[in-house]
Amino acid sequence: MSEPIVSQGGFLGRFGVVVHGGAGNVKPERRAKHAEGCLRAARAGLDVLRQGGSALDAVERAARALEDDTLFNAGTGACLDEEGRVAHDASIMEGRGLTAGAVCDLRGFANPISIARAALNDGRHVLYASEGAARFARARGFVPVGDEALVTEAAREALAAAREGAAPMGWAGNTIGAVALDGHGLLAAATSTGGMVNKRVGRVGDSPIIGAGTYADDEAGAVSTTGHGEGMIRLCIARTAVEHMRGGIAAEEAVRRSIEHLRARIGSTGGAIAIDPRGHYGLSRSTASMSWAAAWAEGDASGF
Repeated sequence: MSEPIVSQGGFLGRFGVVVHGGAGNVKPERRAKHAEGCLRAARAGLDVLRQGGSALDAVERAARALEDDTLFNAGTGACLDEEGRVAHDASIMEGRGLTAGAVCDLRGFANPISIARAALNDGRHVLYASEGAARFARARGFVPVGDEALVTEAAREALAAAREGAAPMGWAGNTIGAVALDGHGLLAAATSTGGMVNKRVGRVGDSPIIGAGTYADDEAGAVSTTGHGEGMIRLCIARTAVEHMRGGIAAEEAVRRSIEHLRARIGSTGGAIAIDPRGHYGLSRSTASMSWAAAWAEGDASGF
């Protein structure tokens, strides 16, 4: 029996940040911790905006906070592939010039979202893969770390369960992401993940794919997705949701329609968060859980 689609929306005002901690099936007793982790990340992004930073700075900061939190499937503590190693995917995009940066199948670095940001700043290429991504990171001054610094016991347990044919319920959810609107009207989105537990070596999901996992356009909205990456890629869910907002559909309804279409058309599950240029936000999921939080000048909120 499929889960009901759950959606929610609100108003951030002139600037704010929304984050998600992954659509999946986190055990009920662990969900409060995941919501708290999302709230810390959203507040970190909001601090950037309060100090005059851009939406791009804010989503990078929020995503880094989630990458550094071992509750989530990104950065340190990300899930393991079939060889028992961490391979990260991440992307970031700003909505004014539509510039973007991404890395995929990146091994040995703790904060892939910042390497994706470096690719955006560099501007020559959007997406770097595997050893090429690692080479780019080293050239930009990022210091490699060993797998021992990235792998947690929870990730090892999830891999063992997956190898035995059991779904790794109660662990990290899925991909993390952030969207933000700054005081100058700039929108940005960021997404980061370790991918799927026990994935084949070389598998890349939607998170580093602009239009599938991440998209931002100041004229329409910003979106970050989470869930079954292959489905997100096939239907370009992030760009689809942004185009709904371009057509005048509210952020909450835009992501709801996209997640409904994902399930109805190809039977995939997931979730998404969005902000529109007027400061309205929305989130939707077709999974049992998706931790999230929003932070703005006058307040904040979090939940599942």
